[in-house]
Amino acid sequence: MNATVSNFHFGATTPVAAYLMACLGAALGLRCATRSLRRPHRRAGWLALGAVSIGCGIWTMHFIAMIGFNVQGALVNYDMSKTLLSLAVAIGVVAVGVFLVGYRGGSVPTLATAGTITGLGVAAMHYLGMAAVHTNGTLHYDTPTVILSVVIAVVAATAALWAAVSIHTLWASIGASAVMGVAVTGMHYTGMASVSVHLTGRSDVSQSSADLLSFLLAMLAGPLVVLLVAAVIVMFDPDMVLGDAEWEHAARAPREGGVGTPAPHQVPHDGRTSAPAEW
Repeated sequence: MNATVSNFHFGATTPVAAYLMACLGAALGLRCATRSLRRPHRRAGWLALGAVSIGCGIWTMHFIAMIGFNVQGALVNYDMSKTLLSLAVAIGVVAVGVFLVGYRGGSVPTLATAGTITGLGVAAMHYLGMAAVHTNGTLHYDTPTVILSVVIAVVAATAALWAAVSIHTLWASIGASAVMGVAVTGMHYTGMASVSVHLTGRSDVSQSSADLLSFLLAMLAGPLVVLLVAAVIVMFDPDMVLGDAEWEHAARAPREGGVGTPAPHQVPHDGRTSAPAEW
């Protein structure tokens, strides 16, 4: 018997919260990418933080959205090892893409390669997370819809990586992260639209629904803390405090023979600009 499947068991709460998490991860990742370009001597650290931010944002989006996943007449629970593995996959594949464009630039071949790898990895994270779902039934997927979700993931990943190397101002980054949030969340719900469940028995869903919610919230706690720490690092970074326009003006001044003392994060060091040890 095919069960009634819903992705909006708690109404608009879970999709809106999932979207906001996707936007937060993307915004932090873009700002970290900007820092990596401005500070080549700290590039690896900023790119790593950006990859972790985007990866945690995508993974958090997925499992917040999964809080609203409900199968009528079935108990839903998760395999912890596969759930954690999906987080590692999310961060790992995003890191591959971010480091590729961070060190090789935004050429078309680089973006195509990095975007494809990252997009396929994000899709793998999604379906690995779905493989962690256990219920008293069998999950089936509509192949054309799955393919569409993978295409959306690749396009979204490519656009995100392009933005990482092309968009540097604060407001442009916020706008780009909002669009990327739509794409990533859209990929999730497109993938979920392909799911159907064939029940092999019945269970008392209400008996363990609180346990399921507790498990998902516990799984989300770690990535949420990581996003909070990343947000604090980015917000208190001197570039953010100084502002984009002031940073560009200060960066041009030494090249134009300007007189005055450079800002602390621009004191010359071995022929390059330098930054305080806030990272």
